[in-house]
Amino acid sequence: MHADPRCVLTGTHFINGDAACCEGALAAGARFAAGYPITPSTEIVERFAARAPKVGGLFIQMEDELASSIALQGMVWAGQKSFTVTSGPGYSLMMEHIGFAAITETPCVFVDVQRGGPSTGLPTLPAQGDMMQARFGSHGDYLTIALCPNSPQECFDLTIKAFNLAEKFRVPVMFMMDECVGHMTEKVVIPAADQIEVQPRRHASKPPSEFKLFEPGPDLVPEMAHAGEGYKVYVTGLTHDKRGYPLMNPQSQRELVTRLFDKIRRAADELTIIEAEGLDDADVVVVSYGITSRVAQRAIQMARDKGLKVGKLRLICVWPFPEKVIRDLAPKVKALVVPELNMGQVVLEVERCASGQCRVISVPHPGGTVHKPAEILAAIERGAR
Repeated sequence: MHADPRCVLTGTHFINGDAACCEGALAAGARFAAGYPITPSTEIVERFAARAPKVGGLFIQMEDELASSIALQGMVWAGQKSFTVTSGPGYSLMMEHIGFAAITETPCVFVDVQRGGPSTGLPTLPAQGDMMQARFGSHGDYLTIALCPNSPQECFDLTIKAFNLAEKFRVPVMFMMDECVGHMTEKVVIPAADQIEVQPRRHASKPPSEFKLFEPGPDLVPEMAHAGEGYKVYVTGLTHDKRGYPLMNPQSQRELVTRLFDKIRRAADELTIIEAEGLDDADVVVVSYGITSRVAQRAIQMARDKGLKVGKLRLICVWPFPEKVIRDLAPKVKALVVPELNMGQVVLEVERCASGQCRVISVPHPGGTVHKPAEILAAIERGAR
């Protein structure tokens, strides 16, 4: 199906990443957001609060991030596409409910505009320190999907993608922005509604007497029924059977958790979303994501100007991690250089997948600003030796 034309501001705009994210959510069909003000994400829901009532939507400012992260799930089960936005300290508070969304297979989007931490840290300055939290933040075993835009245009495009993936796989999707991308103002082109593909909700196709709330389809993803439609809707964070009723034993746990993993693992090729350039003859490849990929682009060009063979691998979908890409690439290059606005998080996955077949050079940065291209260039030169 296509986006609702009432909600799409078709045309060319000069807006920041936060505003573009809001417009992407509206185009994707989001009609509810819950949130609590926190820099540098607040502009997203400020805009949503102004725009949503005009298209039949609603924003509620909750008392805190815990309330926000469960309110949006209640609205999903009432039938609406929903999301919340936050930054590091609020994201930490949301972790229990992200686990709840994972086990109940609630399709929703968590937008994290990352800033410097830990704790209150640097509220107005950039970092990428929440990347491992996006994958392992809640307790237990589960998988999510995490997308990383590097421009306001991608904040629009990939927000739509985030909602589509949430609906397709019935998972919480993490939209991992950063302060630079959120506050960066650039041209954003919004296409006509009939050019925007929107994934509809997987609604129950069986009558209530035959329907089971967590009975998986051929792709291991269950259809969904909403409260008030005549179906038995039992939603619990306990390990449960196909009806949704608690069934707490090792066999039930194995069946449920394995399926939650396998529905994502089976889609590994579809969820390998990258931007690659110059990999075929590269001696060194720079692996980056988010705002750091834009700084890395300058470093790559500087290295090429010196005659070095350098490739670019930008991770757009970081979780699930593109393992096959790294495993195929590692034996062909001398080094993989991984700059991040943290002290080394995604680089650990790069090292794991490279399995010692090439050097992996971390270029850490604690945040507050971005790398200097010369810092990444120095690591490229070290890897090329």
